[in-house]
Amino acid sequence: MLIPHFYSLKEFNFTDNQLKAIIELNPEHDVFKGHFPNNPVTPGVCMLQILKELTEQATNTNLFTKECSNVKFMALINPEVNAVLTITIDINQVEENFKIKASASFDETVALKVNALLTQQL
Repeated sequence: MLIPHFYSLKEFNFTDNQLKAIIELNPEHDVFKGHFPNNPVTPGVCMLQILKELTEQATNTNLFTKECSNVKFMALINPEVNAVLTITIDINQVEENFKIKASASFDETVALKVNALLTQQL
């Protein structure tokens, strides 16, 4: 985990190239003290890192984010209000690369959608 104690993994299910995970953000983490004071919002780059880390766990591969496309932040994720997130990632391997189509949501709200190309770290 790049940012220790930022989130915890509550559920992890990877079958048929589809990952479904439940994570819980740590609203007390220092990241939220600066982003933003008294109004915490989960940084988009942290969400992208979580997607990469979950894909690494599913594929048992160290990965590097090569490209992101169609990145859509659709709702703010306030860890004091919505700490539990459902992550879904469709993972398709193409040679040494992994194409992912991912989303993060809380309750019935989709907060993030992204397509990305991850490559194996050498």
